[in-house]
Amino acid sequence: MNFPSDITSILERIQSIDPKKYGATRNHKSGAVTRLSPYIARGVISTKMVFQHILNLELAYFDTVKLIQELAWRDYWQQVWIAKGTAIDNDLKHEQPHVSHHKIPSTLIQAQTGIEAVDQAILEFYNTGYMHNHMRMYVASIACNIGHAHWFQPAQWMYANLLDGDWASNALSWQWVAGANANKKYYANQENINNFFESEQTDTFLDVEYDQFETLKTPKLLLHKEQFELKTELPASNDLALNKELPTCVYTYYNLDPEWRKNESVNRVLILEPSFFDKYPVASKPLDFALALSKNIKDIHIFVGEFSDLQEQLDSSRIIFKEHPSNQHFIGKQDERDWMFSVKGYYPSFFAFWKKCNKELD
Repeated sequence: MNFPSDITSILERIQSIDPKKYGATRNHKSGAVTRLSPYIARGVISTKMVFQHILNLELAYFDTVKLIQELAWRDYWQQVWIAKGTAIDNDLKHEQPHVSHHKIPSTLIQAQTGIEAVDQAILEFYNTGYMHNHMRMYVASIACNIGHAHWFQPAQWMYANLLDGDWASNALSWQWVAGANANKKYYANQENINNFFESEQTDTFLDVEYDQFETLKTPKLLLHKEQFELKTELPASNDLALNKELPTCVYTYYNLDPEWRKNESVNRVLILEPSFFDKYPVASKPLDFALALSKNIKDIHIFVGEFSDLQEQLDSSRIIFKEHPSNQHFIGKQDERDWMFSVKGYYPSFFAFWKKCNKELD
């Protein structure tokens, strides 16, 4: 799975998506997924941009609705993060049931769960920074519902290694699987994994009927656990050498949009705040990917430090940034980002949110 960082290749990838094939095959290992999620997560492109491309194809509603829905999930998770803030770092709706520990099963990190398709996917994940969305659900279910880990540390591990790491999407999806953000837990047995991930394995701890899961004892393979710990290695700051007569556009890990105020005469600074990466650490591969994406922005400067440190060097009234829940402490002029629909605010379920969005498709 290859993820180029140049904007030309990214735009070509948008042109190549096949909504109809996506809808029919998206849950399968070899399905026609878009491979756009890393660029959406880093704010290089928006869900609205992809949505508009889909509409321009002038396909029938039923041929596009699955892909549009999946894009809308990303907007939905972001709306929850905006509404709930750091509350998404804790069990959102219910206390996660049957939690035995707040660590992560060692065999998950080591890709030695004994579930061949899962272990292969984890190894590929480390190599590429990508994991199929369906596989992410399998992994979360194994960690939380079979291994009885609280969702937070395993979710941090996954987020830290994903090129498309979006804390809202990641944390809230893990909670959904674990029953903390849903009314039931998500399970998948070996037959399900074999069906979608081209394996034929039997006699594993997942080779059971669904009605057996609630009484299943923690498999020996998942008993050993460890603390997930990671310190993000941030790069050195550039010499800013900014023109203080000009406004400054501040980019972040979540906003690397090369089209943002592209034709304006401004300073352009990518801020990497140590406090943010201490709270939500990422490994070198996703960070290097983000830095590569930032090269699509002409004359970008890298600033490693807190926003308050940057403020000391600039006039706050001339700082411009894009709205995002990770930078609510920024001070200056806030630009709104693009959304697919006009629907805003907190909805307790995606389908309550989608019902409103779907009306705008009529």
